[in-house]
Amino acid sequence: MSQLEFCNLLAAGDVDGLRAYWSRMCPHMPQPEDRASAEAMMHLARTASVRIPFRARAYSHAWLCEREIPSQLPDELKPRAERIYPRVTKAVGISVNTQNPYLEPAMVEVRQAMEQAVLEVHADVGLDDSALVQKQMFAAHHRAMRQLFGRR
Repeated sequence: MSQLEFCNLLAAGDVDGLRAYWSRMCPHMPQPEDRASAEAMMHLARTASVRIPFRARAYSHAWLCEREIPSQLPDELKPRAERIYPRVTKAVGISVNTQNPYLEPAMVEVRQAMEQAVLEVHADVGLDDSALVQKQMFAAHHRAMRQLFGRR
């Protein structure tokens, strides 16, 4: 295989083809342990190569960032890549309101208690279980209200 064929495999994202090429052309070099490590190496190589089309490099950058693996994409290209493949993030909205201006300081305390509950759930199990997040937020709201204003 030529270098052009290797670049074509890299641009196409053909992990199995790249593994076969690497084992055939460089048997004396360390080989990827499994398909997952080979895929990570492929994406790393795609971000570093200037011969790969930018869209493929941007996809590999997003793939690596999603798995918290450092990307080799140059810093000046990262904003453009992140516009093509934006990162998906999870978020929680917290809103605590009152009509009475005298209660506004208390609502800050309630909001902070709810924020702390969300941070604890995020640290324990992540934000994927929205029912658990909501349950913990409401429990924190109830505890903070009881602590501030007593039993009702």
